Amino acid sequence: MGRGLGAEWLGSIAWDGLPTGLPPDLRAIDKEDDWREEVTLFIEGRDDGVLADAGWPWTWDTSHGTKYTYAFDRGHVWACCYGSSWWRADRDEPDHTTLKRKAAILPDMSLVPKLESGSIFIVEQGVKPKPRP
Repeated sequence: MGRGLGAEWLGSIAWDGLPTGLPPDLRAIDKEDDWREEVTLFIEGRDDGVLADAGWPWTWDTSHGTKYTYAFDRGHVWACCYGSSWWRADRDEPDHTTLKRKAAILPDMSLVPKLESGSIFIVEQGVKPKPRP
């Protein structure tokens, strides 16, 4: 929710986060409550989904290390790739060679509790993420 250092992380998926891999109606949401509800349902419906209350699942501390990051801000869904400049997710993905590298300001998640006491998760087909020491 939102963009910048104060953004709220709702959850993550491990695979197929490309804009074309997401339902088009999810990328076109224009109301905050709808975004929260639909993102939660989308993540819960996946074997590789982790909601925020389970803890930060990644070994890196910001979403700059994540291929695609999505945010709802000012009535639109936004996307960035490895922390590049944001673009509207309901539009075609831009040519990343024309975007500023690491231009998106993303929150530092280093103080957020980690999934299962700092472990990372592994994904097996058809199985919910499991903590791995």
